[in-house]
Amino acid sequence: MAWDGEKPLLLLIGSSGRRSREFILRTVSQRYALWLLQPAAVTWEDPYVVGGTAVDNTDAEALVEAALQVAAAHRVTGVFCYDEGLVTPAAHVARALGLPGNSPEAVVACRDKNATRIALEAARVPQPASIGVRSLDEARTAAKKIGFPVVVKPRGLAGGMGVRRADGPDDVESAYEAASDASYPGVPVFDVPVLVEEYADGPEISVDAVFFDGECVPLAVARKQVGLAPFFEETGHEVDGSDPLLTDTGLLEALRAAHAALGFHTGVSHTEFRITAAGLRLMEVNARLGGDMIPYLGELATGVDIAMAAADTAAGRRPDTTVRHRRAAAIRFLYPEHDVEIDSVTVHEDRFVSGVHSADVMVDPGAVLRLPPRGYISRYARVIALSDSAEQARAALLSAAEIVEVVSRPAEVPAP
Repeated sequence: MAWDGEKPLLLLIGSSGRRSREFILRTVSQRYALWLLQPAAVTWEDPYVVGGTAVDNTDAEALVEAALQVAAAHRVTGVFCYDEGLVTPAAHVARALGLPGNSPEAVVACRDKNATRIALEAARVPQPASIGVRSLDEARTAAKKIGFPVVVKPRGLAGGMGVRRADGPDDVESAYEAASDASYPGVPVFDVPVLVEEYADGPEISVDAVFFDGECVPLAVARKQVGLAPFFEETGHEVDGSDPLLTDTGLLEALRAAHAALGFHTGVSHTEFRITAAGLRLMEVNARLGGDMIPYLGELATGVDIAMAAADTAAGRRPDTTVRHRRAAAIRFLYPEHDVEIDSVTVHEDRFVSGVHSADVMVDPGAVLRLPPRGYISRYARVIALSDSAEQARAALLSAAEIVEVVSRPAEVPAP
């Protein structure tokens, strides 16, 4: 992309996967010039960035040094990051350059689920009971103390990776192994790596909300579908622009209190709740945009560009949160029935029914998809629906499996 120097420059810390995040760069690059900092050379990002620096962006010290070099040659307006594994080093860059954003300590408090629990308990934000453990024996003791069923989860991951329900003592070992074995690039390894938590029963939701200049505005409420029990694999989301939770005072107060306790005050966050019989229970706070195309669904549902709101706040600019319409958008992710190696995935647009907005392939031929606990987020396609109501969008997605044709073979059993 050619840069005339007129657009404000944002340092983009990592681009993440093209299939899931290109929509962010497509919209943000219309208003901002982006300078990409990541280990790999610029490839698919080329139409959206004006320059790049090859650097280990998981190394805060190296990243700060690279950012200072860019800032010495160009006027930098902000630091923009939406990758779970990179939000902490990105916060170090913003602080080093004196740019808008949250402190590294606040971001760490969001990323470290144990630190989140401690901060929220002090702020009296309703949440499940939680105990950090270092071993299987400690996990068994914690589960017995909390009472079954419990949820066993990694301390620093997101997206349901490694999270498993244990209904009784016999389930704790496999749940602990799943949680302790799960990993993601850039995520720290903690001395107390696993949490055993009270199981909060009820529907799951996530909220992408923007924080700026003392204000909190919920932009999208996504009602989550999960599958592959006893794991919590996220199989779909529904975002209704008319969702009453967008203006619910209890939800707004929980968001404000939780983020104040964590020290998060600038940017878009992704907060997850359970709606239990006793009310909202906060599950986790992520210091970034939501994944799974949720910001895109939110824009389809209300016309509010959530990705742009994140970029604007990174630049110190008040985001536009004006709702332009109220529709309902939903996404369904397609998983194989067992571990497979992909030969081909084909979208048949001629099979679209009313309400289907788009369908996209998510893997290349030769990809091996393994189901939990051998692998996570093993999706071969996604289908998005857009309608006037959540019920209509949900109905449109009933045809999702017929729209996408997958040809595969059983995957080889991995070596022990």
